[in-house]
Amino acid sequence: MATSKEILEALADYQVQCNNNKRLRKMQRDWSKLLHFVAEDTGDVFTMDVVKGEIVSYEAGAKGAPDIIVTTLSENLCDMFWGDLNPNAKYLAGEIRVKASQEDIMRLDAITMIIWPDV
Repeated sequence: MATSKEILEALADYQVQCNNNKRLRKMQRDWSKLLHFVAEDTGDVFTMDVVKGEIVSYEAGAKGAPDIIVTTLSENLCDMFWGDLNPNAKYLAGEIRVKASQEDIMRLDAITMIIWPDV
């Protein structure tokens, strides 16, 4: 089980990785969404704000009305943000659940192919 602090550290790394990826930023330049990540084993919730493809903020707690809700175990959140697992495999196995529009789910799939091509 991952702690809230560990998930926030993983989110910090993920923000840098995404925001420094020119290909990803160009592809997502018209994508602005509020995301909630829910750690179902700890009850922790994290909010991420993406504006024009850039992760502009993330924080502990559920802030605002999310466009996307991702629910999984705390350890999966950490491993996903640190790049230790490809979320597509966990999504297909039902270990990661995503509540979002079909278009946003497809966007998330595209992001995973760029961020985690070898995982």
